[in-house]
Amino acid sequence: MGVVMYVCFGSPAGYFAARIYKSFGGERWKSNVLLTAFFVPAVVFSVFFILNLVLWGEGSSSAVPFGTLCGVLALWICVSVPLTFVGAFFGFRRDAITYPTHTNQIPRHIPPQSFYTKRIPGILMGGVLPVGSVFIQLYFIFNSIWAHQIYYMFWFLFIVFLILVITCAETTILLCYFHLCAEDYHWWWRSFLTSGSTALYFFLYSIYFYAERLQMEGAASFVLFSLVIHSSWLYTSSC
Repeated sequence: MGVVMYVCFGSPAGYFAARIYKSFGGERWKSNVLLTAFFVPAVVFSVFFILNLVLWGEGSSSAVPFGTLCGVLALWICVSVPLTFVGAFFGFRRDAITYPTHTNQIPRHIPPQSFYTKRIPGILMGGVLPVGSVFIQLYFIFNSIWAHQIYYMFWFLFIVFLILVITCAETTILLCYFHLCAEDYHWWWRSFLTSGSTALYFFLYSIYFYAERLQMEGAASFVLFSLVIHSSWLYTSSC
């Protein structure tokens, strides 16, 4: 069900990507459409394929059959990509989004920044609060996945998921506001990396969990564990 919904949302993705790109005055609209259709799905499919390839090599019964992989790939190529193109077509036909303020075409000088408004400290601070809000449940989730313990409080897990999404969004908005108040207008990639730094703390905790709590042997287990943790970066950044 989740895969079908993801595929069907290709049209809104193309529409909003096209409108936002047009509002920024971009001229390479073909690259915008192609990246919208292929970049994120290609990353997700590649991670999933590598995970499945490792499971195939180990002879695991949890590996997804090759026919199912071909079916998912067909849904992406034959349904999601055309829907993205259709959405982008209607998005570029609409007028560009107008902003309530006028933007100066000449870049202004950025004054000296305080410690918390600088790039690296600001990005690293952005992940502290989201991690703190889900840290306890993260321990139980890791135990459920890797230590074969039963996790049954799925309703509470959904609430924690909502808390993580809201916390990532609110933290990014707050830090972007501080940067703009300090007359630093380089907020685009910083807003992406601010919430994405949550995955860095996930990764550091996963190293501790792997070294202290798990008794895994072989390279396959380490590869599976690493890829699952790395995929959280894209999720938290998109929040």
